[in-house]
Amino acid sequence: MSDHAHDPASPNAPVDDIAAAFQIEGWPVRGRLVRMGAVIDTILSAHAYPEPVAALLGEACALAALVGSSLKFEGHLTIQVQGDGPVRYAVADYDTSGTMRGFCRYDADEVAAASTGFARPGAQTLLGQGLFIMTLDRGPDFERTQGITPIEGESLSLCAEHYFQQSEQVPTRVRLSVGEITDETGTHWRAGGAMIQTIASDDARGSTREVWDRSRALFQTLADDELLDPTITPEILLFRLFHEDGVRLEDARTLQAICRCSKDRIGAVLSSFDPEARADMVEADGKIRVTCEYCSTVYELEPEEVSAT
Repeated sequence: MSDHAHDPASPNAPVDDIAAAFQIEGWPVRGRLVRMGAVIDTILSAHAYPEPVAALLGEACALAALVGSSLKFEGHLTIQVQGDGPVRYAVADYDTSGTMRGFCRYDADEVAAASTGFARPGAQTLLGQGLFIMTLDRGPDFERTQGITPIEGESLSLCAEHYFQQSEQVPTRVRLSVGEITDETGTHWRAGGAMIQTIASDDARGSTREVWDRSRALFQTLADDELLDPTITPEILLFRLFHEDGVRLEDARTLQAICRCSKDRIGAVLSSFDPEARADMVEADGKIRVTCEYCSTVYELEPEEVSAT
């Protein structure tokens, strides 16, 4: 056990914008925890999303960090949800270096119509009939792998649980929370997520059903505000849940909001269009401008720069 396993106030514990694994002493259960402050605020503030849309994208980003940070190879994990509802799609992209980006496409009038009740509309209301897609990309030397399941339930937590049950047959519980907090510097988005999965029974371990049932019961007590509160460190959060059994945080990874767009990449995409199409893109001042749909950065290029790319 680490020196900090029963020390929820350890000064060395990472606090924010991290994804980490956690281990309950002696339990056949693996877990992961994500806390996002500046990272999710940067991603969601890049666009003037309606609150329900921002919350949906924030959940997708927290989920991508939960799953992506567990990967043992270099590459990207992309979580995309798409449907025929007010939100056409939301995509969250996690690079195993810890960088993240995300984007939503939606119909503002339809979102407003779906948001007239007292409760924040959830995944199924916003997405309608659609798909939950998880894609792993290990680079050009490997074939992409992709899992697809239907959108089920009013949260991406339920969609993810259904995905793991259907695609990997791994009993999983997921909690995701997104919200705004106000402090002396203004109002900021925050997000948090937690996930537990059971480890399969074997001859040495025996049945894990009883321990899994207990894990789920404790996990269900996790509140949204605990995942979002910046004054509750990850170790304190885990200590509240599993203090009777001993729990330790491990393999914490820093998260960053960094888009992979660049002027060179934009130029390369534009150069794939035929000259006539590129000519139509030239604005009145003679320049071509492209806005990145992820981070809203506007790239300004001369037509000759594009044709020479």
